[in-house]
Amino acid sequence: MKAKVVGGGAAAVLLAAIALIAPWEGLRTDPYQDIVGVWTVCYGETNVEMRRYTPAECEAMLGESVGRYVEGVAKCINRPLTVNQWAAIGSWTYNVGAKAACNSTLVRQINAGQPASTWCRQLLRWNRAGGREVRGLTNRRKAEFEVCLR
Repeated sequence: MKAKVVGGGAAAVLLAAIALIAPWEGLRTDPYQDIVGVWTVCYGETNVEMRRYTPAECEAMLGESVGRYVEGVAKCINRPLTVNQWAAIGSWTYNVGAKAACNSTLVRQINAGQPASTWCRQLLRWNRAGGREVRGLTNRRKAEFEVCLR
């Protein structure tokens, strides 16, 4: 991962992002369909084999996936960010995907040099699934927003 981090390193970003993501996604070792009908397992993984997973497998998958998602969004961000800002963006990107993140107003605002107080607020807009507002996403985005501003 080549995230441009101010005040910490890539490992700190991954640990902070995982700590933010895990409670919101929750651990489910048996595959299930999420709110929009996508087969999901562990901590929100959508690359699912229809079998029971161990907690250790889920933790390993989460670490690998978070690294990929942060790396994916880092490719389109050209400004240095703090560990907390990367953690918030990593959590959001894990949830919405790197393509959506890279094409977002949030990333455009970062790259334009807007202050964090402006672009972190964009996280709050990503609270819908299946075309409707979801309370859990609203709460998650508020948490990511708060981390982003720390």
